[in-house]
Amino acid sequence: MSLVLDPAAQDLLFREARTANTFTDEPVTDEQVQAIYDLVKYGPTAFNQSPLRVTLVRSAEARERLLPHMAEGNRPKTATAPLVAILSTDHEFHEELPRLMPHAPGIAETFFSERPVREAAGSVNAALQAGYFIVGVRAAGLAAGPMTGFDFAGVQKEFLDADHTPLMIVNIGKPGEDAWFPRSPRLEYEDVVTTV
Repeated sequence: MSLVLDPAAQDLLFREARTANTFTDEPVTDEQVQAIYDLVKYGPTAFNQSPLRVTLVRSAEARERLLPHMAEGNRPKTATAPLVAILSTDHEFHEELPRLMPHAPGIAETFFSERPVREAAGSVNAALQAGYFIVGVRAAGLAAGPMTGFDFAGVQKEFLDADHTPLMIVNIGKPGEDAWFPRSPRLEYEDVVTTV
């Protein structure tokens, strides 16, 4: 076999994993979220920049503030998911680079002194980290329901600040009854990979 990862783990992370639309009421603990982060923080990013930020929506009051910003079809599942995470890009990520890249002093000023450069780099690398986060949720035996169907400006105003841009909202929990839509087709290797 070409992959060294155990087939059961491959299924858990990819082949059998699905975007959940319903969840049980079993809570997602802070310990589970910490374990997820402690795993996925090792996913590679350019310059180790780590611009992803996670805002956990736990309280009923915060959930009520979030729901009006969700697209109509996403409201019921967001209202009932055990945990909701707002994933965002920190456009001031360069302030952490002296700690994250101590072997490269001055890198923040050299490459990331201008805001448009930080926004472009941060968006790409936060999206990478968001993908790792979803795989980490699956590695914890949970299901993720990532969504971009929401009012981005409204969520930013309600929960973030001008330096943090929402990327996606992820419902997290144990999948409930009828959690899955039928699996949609995927492109084949030949459709995607070109050798030059």
